[in-house]
Amino acid sequence: MTTVGEGLWRELAPQTLARLVRTHGSAQFDLCEDAVQEALLDAHRQWATDPPADPQAWLVATARRRYVDLVRSDARRRDREERTARLSAPVDGAATQSDDALLLLQLCCSPDLPRSQQVALTLRAVAGLSTAQIANAYQVPEATIAQRITRAKRRLAEAGRLQRPETGDPRLAPVLDVLYVMFTEAHHTTTGAPARDADLAAEAIHLARLLRRAVPGSTEVAGLLALMLLTEARHPARVGPGGRLVPLDEQDRSRWDGALVTEGLALLDVVTPGASPGPYLLQACIAGLHAAAADTESTDWAEIHLLYTLLERLTGNPTVTLNRIVAEAMLRGPEAALSALGDLVARHPRLPRADAVRAHLLERSGRGAEAAEVYRAAIAATVNAAEQHHLRDRLRRLGTATG
Repeated sequence: MTTVGEGLWRELAPQTLARLVRTHGSAQFDLCEDAVQEALLDAHRQWATDPPADPQAWLVATARRRYVDLVRSDARRRDREERTARLSAPVDGAATQSDDALLLLQLCCSPDLPRSQQVALTLRAVAGLSTAQIANAYQVPEATIAQRITRAKRRLAEAGRLQRPETGDPRLAPVLDVLYVMFTEAHHTTTGAPARDADLAAEAIHLARLLRRAVPGSTEVAGLLALMLLTEARHPARVGPGGRLVPLDEQDRSRWDGALVTEGLALLDVVTPGASPGPYLLQACIAGLHAAAADTESTDWAEIHLLYTLLERLTGNPTVTLNRIVAEAMLRGPEAALSALGDLVARHPRLPRADAVRAHLLERSGRGAEAAEVYRAAIAATVNAAEQHHLRDRLRRLGTATG
């Protein structure tokens, strides 16, 4: 009997939605999405006792029937000419089944939408993330994300025909942003249970590979793919028994996936010479320095600090500043980093992970009592179960060392 896991559902849904949108046009995005959701409900009910030989074909056929039903229902309020126009407004250009998900991703990132709506809609439609997961990634209320998605669907419907994106299309930047958030959520899930979403990580890498083939001249696409590969390579050593997170400085690097490391470093060797580095290529270069080092002590922290400084100037992202401060601690010691961290938190008092970094720096400075207090604050501030376990472990070890 065919069994369908979460990963297959996540793969089938966006591909089916892409087929319908490509056939019926952006004006019918809402109806297409509703049809896919109804087809998924049918699949959940029927496949348990009567699984199809080809799940994708079954889902597409069922979604198309559901779409026709929805159009016929809607058509009671419209005249025959409008119905005919709606059913014959395909997306320009052909697409193959293999790149349906990438096409849907690009279409959702239409230049007709503002960046915030592009990203929110694509994360929902392509990645299948919940509004809570998207809100967590961007640190905004769930209601805000829901509103962005609703407005994006409305604007797509008003835009009419969708054009297949070309190389250099302005939607490339939000496509990269979406893939990055997908991959980040996969490796740092909103709840932390599980600590990693393997299916979502695999889909993000798959889409990044497709995008690399579609836009081979983009150093940012190559940088994002290299970053994903080098990050994914650490997974075998990143999660310990019971789903506990293992920090980078404690990981057994012999357990890293050597093939992924080799592929990621080779990609950087190809694209970095002469490149004007963007944010994803800079992050990939940082990951490459970690991957090339035998251990924490032999890591080129001076180069990492420089790259984070460049990234900070380029993005103005306070999380990048936090990472630059961690690198500074490795170069100049924890006390100098604590001073810089205090300045950062004064400007961004709700910055995620700031308490955890401060507690670690205090622990390294030998200020155990202060570190314990900040560890407790960090534990209370995070909803990520895996991160909570890690912080509790640090707090227990600190108590053992100072007790």
